[in-house]
Amino acid sequence: MTERVQPDTTPTAIPVEAVTDEATVFDLQDPELLRTPHAIYGRLREQAPVVWAKTRVGETDLGFWLVTRYAEVKELLADSRFSNDPHDVPGGQAVDFRRKAREEIGMREEESYLTRTLLDIEGADHTRLRKLVSRTFTVRRVNELRPRVEEITDRLLDELPATAENGVVDLIEHFAYPLPIAVICELVGIPEEDRTQWHVWSDKLLSTDRSLVAGVVREAAAQIRRLIELRRAQPTSDLLSGLVRIQDEDGDRLTEDEMISLIFVLVIAGHLTTANLIGNGTVALLTHPDELDRLKSDPELAPRAVHELMRWCGPLMTAARVRYALEDVEIGGTTIRQGESAMGLLATANRDLREFDAPDRLDITREPAGRRESHVGFGHGPHYCLGAALARQEGDVAFTKLFSRFPDLRLAVDPEELEYQPQPTFRSLIRLPVRL
Repeated sequence: MTERVQPDTTPTAIPVEAVTDEATVFDLQDPELLRTPHAIYGRLREQAPVVWAKTRVGETDLGFWLVTRYAEVKELLADSRFSNDPHDVPGGQAVDFRRKAREEIGMREEESYLTRTLLDIEGADHTRLRKLVSRTFTVRRVNELRPRVEEITDRLLDELPATAENGVVDLIEHFAYPLPIAVICELVGIPEEDRTQWHVWSDKLLSTDRSLVAGVVREAAAQIRRLIELRRAQPTSDLLSGLVRIQDEDGDRLTEDEMISLIFVLVIAGHLTTANLIGNGTVALLTHPDELDRLKSDPELAPRAVHELMRWCGPLMTAARVRYALEDVEIGGTTIRQGESAMGLLATANRDLREFDAPDRLDITREPAGRRESHVGFGHGPHYCLGAALARQEGDVAFTKLFSRFPDLRLAVDPEELEYQPQPTFRSLIRLPVRL
């Protein structure tokens, strides 16, 4: 069993200065991590399967365990002895990271649309809410959507040359973001005139200025409430209309606050992950010309390429939430005590030599066709990404059509000059300047 670098005391979110050996603490706010995340995280994975880390929430440094290796990450995400909900911990031993975050951004407890979501709940409530929306994201339903995804993609690519300034196009602003936001908003029922605002809100949520978050959540909640009333009066075939009908028929199955939270998370998560898969994936292909040539010569490789890009440069560096130990649990030789919290490092798991051959090499033929992915880019376990099939399809269509339409597409700057959002848990380009 490995030596613990955290005192055997609870709650888990102890001040980091209480840790006995400061040199053993991994800092998620380290500027070097933001510059070279895969190199830093990779060294961390080889150091140990479970390490103690800190992150700053408001004025407090909070500590938790980081799980770094593939097998251990999958174990953490699937093990029912852990929960995403700190209230499940017996005796109230866990410190609620969500409450700390809510206090930091100045939101009232009843405004839980961002902190009491499908990602944060477990058990019967999680099953109930996930079941209400899961039919919208089945493989069959997603396949039915493909013609519409292709239509939106073709329109955006038609418009792309006109967005150039001095021959340079920002592919994030004019392609990677508009495609998934249009698709998820059509599915959910967000009117076209409101979709630009959701892009603005997403940028603010990724900003380092946390004072913007409360305003975003309140504005989005107010818009969703207006749409609920609109769909109540004028129902359509979209997801929101279906949820309104369920709520009107049986309020015990779905409250209005739960509906707001569902829509908020579906729209934000439903476009941010895909937008950054397209952005990060495009950079990866442009900087690996042999792999790009393979894709151009055989577009049927696109689904396998999407799998590999989610593994190699997927936007989710970590799991979306910390998980709280409901009892003492040993992972990777380290005992995580009841009430302590742990987070899975998806990026390090996806480059673990113990699971993948030559894991740092980009190989778009790595994943066999027609098989569920082996990587954990979309998570694992009961909180596996609800929209994974849709994201894969959008990536498939986007990469195939982008490089078919613009075979000479190239970066307009050196790769080292590309700027990313200063987020240690989410790899997101600020801009992607390219020449068509």
